[in-house]
Amino acid sequence: MSEPHPDPRASDPHAPELHADERHLAIPAANDAGVAGAHGKVVALGETASHDAAEPGDAGHASPALPKGPTSRVSGLASAVLGQLQPAHEAELERIFSDTGLLARRIDGYRVRASQLEMARAVAAAMEASSQAQARAGLGDLERPARALDAADARTPRRDDRGERADHADARAKPRDGASDDAISIEDGGNTLIVEAGTGTGKTYAYLVPAMLWGGKVIVSTGTKHLQDQLFQRDIPTVRDTLVVPVSVAMLKGRANYLCHYYLQRATDNGRLPSRQDAAHLQEIVRFSRVTRTGDKAELASVPETSPVWGMVTSTRDNCLGQECPQYKDCFVMKARKEAQQADIVVVNHHLFFADIMLRDTGMAELLPTANTVIFDEAHQLPETATLFFGDTLSTTQFLELARDCVAEGLKHARDATDWVTLGAALERATRDVRLVFGPEIARMSIAQLGDVHPLFDALEHVRDELDALSRALGGASERAESIANCLRRARELRETLDGWIDLPDDATAQAAQARAERDARDDRPSRAPEAGKPASADPNEKVRWVEVFSHTVQLHETPLSVAPIFAKQRAGTPRAWIFTSATLSVKGDFNHYAAQMGLSAKRSMTLPSPFDYDEQGLLYVPRDMPQPQSPAFTDAVFNAALPAIESARGGTFVLCTTLRAVDRMASKLRDVCAARGWDYPVLVQGDASRTELLDRFRAHGNAILIGSQSFWEGVDVRGDALRLVVIDKLPFAPPDDPVLAARLDALTKKGLSPFAVHQLPQAVITLKQGAGRLIRAETDRGVLMICDSRIVDKPYGRRIWQSLPPFKRTRDVEMVHAFFDEHRQR
Repeated sequence: MSEPHPDPRASDPHAPELHADERHLAIPAANDAGVAGAHGKVVALGETASHDAAEPGDAGHASPALPKGPTSRVSGLASAVLGQLQPAHEAELERIFSDTGLLARRIDGYRVRASQLEMARAVAAAMEASSQAQARAGLGDLERPARALDAADARTPRRDDRGERADHADARAKPRDGASDDAISIEDGGNTLIVEAGTGTGKTYAYLVPAMLWGGKVIVSTGTKHLQDQLFQRDIPTVRDTLVVPVSVAMLKGRANYLCHYYLQRATDNGRLPSRQDAAHLQEIVRFSRVTRTGDKAELASVPETSPVWGMVTSTRDNCLGQECPQYKDCFVMKARKEAQQADIVVVNHHLFFADIMLRDTGMAELLPTANTVIFDEAHQLPETATLFFGDTLSTTQFLELARDCVAEGLKHARDATDWVTLGAALERATRDVRLVFGPEIARMSIAQLGDVHPLFDALEHVRDELDALSRALGGASERAESIANCLRRARELRETLDGWIDLPDDATAQAAQARAERDARDDRPSRAPEAGKPASADPNEKVRWVEVFSHTVQLHETPLSVAPIFAKQRAGTPRAWIFTSATLSVKGDFNHYAAQMGLSAKRSMTLPSPFDYDEQGLLYVPRDMPQPQSPAFTDAVFNAALPAIESARGGTFVLCTTLRAVDRMASKLRDVCAARGWDYPVLVQGDASRTELLDRFRAHGNAILIGSQSFWEGVDVRGDALRLVVIDKLPFAPPDDPVLAARLDALTKKGLSPFAVHQLPQAVITLKQGAGRLIRAETDRGVLMICDSRIVDKPYGRRIWQSLPPFKRTRDVEMVHAFFDEHRQR
């Protein structure tokens, strides 16, 4: 996460009047002692207040009018969609999720949650709308077979020795009868649902139960491979065994996660490895290959995922030999895909899902089978992931891998054809020279920022020359082996892509294209605020070219400014149910930002609150007298403000920073203070070990201080007393120098929209909600959320930010923090 982008009104007292679409943000700014309350009243943060503001003077007490227990906020969905759910299905869901139902009887510690049942109803309704559309389109209607839901002697269905359903042929039932004629049509979005479900809602079971009963062929896509493994190994088997449903399940990952027999054999035959540790890892992988059924490298924990050996024994889309591979019949990737095609539920991750979409578009392959239902868990990650895959990237790594493979295959199959080592080394040197033209800095910049005479273009010309020399040698030997022919194909594809970066359009062409785009924008300019519930229009051809420089690699990107039209095109195909769910999708219940990013209608959205009692379990603390975030003294001020809270919490703290520079500074100062004061609080810092190892240490110590940046803002689950304080330094506004963001903001401005209100603010809120969500993970958790950025109090838009957070009590007085932790220890 990079340096936040200060909005113009944060630093410019003469900033222009807000646009009409921003007026809802222009609430009166509170003075140093308070923030505006939920109903326009000013709540003294020096005291405390509930999320719905108490009257001034009610220090330390929630408003008597604040209802206890969560209530859901549903935007345009409950009456329109939930009313269409078949009565039999609704009754079945109520039985399953009741305090005497199947889940309660089979799962220890199960608790009834009203929000969980409401989400299950909405998911089922979306599936029902999709099923009706499929039937109208003549595609049939899929439903799970009957189950012994109430039978005392219900047994899990018979399976063969590979875990496949033995009764697979009977897994389809007849089309449902009695579908309501006035059900929401597929064209009206009844098949699509956006659900923001607060932490603790139990959203996984809420979508898995209707998916197993009525979802047909289901794809569940998660944000990370870790969550993918958790779903496949724990959550899905639990629900399947509870419902006693004969569904088969498969998990599919990207090919880089599967051992490749061909490249394993090549690495073994080569025998030359950089270190003894690598050689030992290779031997462990060889032994693993003889016993594994799946070839999933996640099963071999003894070889770290970061080991360079994995790159030598797995394949990529570029270097896979496909059906020409001598080991094709034993290929782990092909076996996984075959199982996925036959399974009722397929668990993937977002990266693989969008990679499949792109492969379908290019006509090369289809990784994922056709599905009746697609469920995106951790759906807040989709816009960024989709942007990555809907764009094009050319990396110096691709040229280095090609050089390595050409040398290996040439020496193996055509040693007498040419001097493969010299040709490969020449391409490697030219490729590494591309990185050298940028100096030591890590950077991101647009092509426009480089100018026409940047040495990058000469370096790319040199790469093209060496690539041509290698391609000529490959052409002369391509008939010797299929692997050499594959290298030739890769070289030609890289050459074509490289040409597009070297032979950029001249200034006249570029200026004409820019003028044409601006004219089109003027001719079809939308109003300042998009119509409620509808995404803003986007041009699928709007792209930005930019360069990303890493320590050893350079990547050239062509990125679409909006993925909405591309994703909408994919959804416009075969009718199916689309479920998007996460704990963070809205800004105070407003889904327009997320919907616009993904090309969805915000009308089909609902917010379901967490069952946690945030008013009792947590405290939001915003310290006084903090400098502005752009001040050079800000990080030291954060440290000084956080120190009393950390001492009061006695460790058990996450410090979440928005920059790596801040991480290093905070870590150094905390280590010094712990040593000087004799505090026995272990200081754990991002980068010292893997995220998993750091979290394991944090849980084990119980009083540690973990300092991290972006990777710790989400996907981290620490329950219990080990985590009791989360410190966030700044509001996570995206950096203004990011080339993709800059281009998007410029495009919004040209359309007459406010970039800050339409994009920057809602994106920062969603990210902040992820960070804040690390604190309370269970009904028994208690803790303090400390946000050191005074803009959340001082700026007109601050109210919109903190009202999007969990409804903690609020304070600006550190004494209230001390009292909170004292009370916690007395319990």
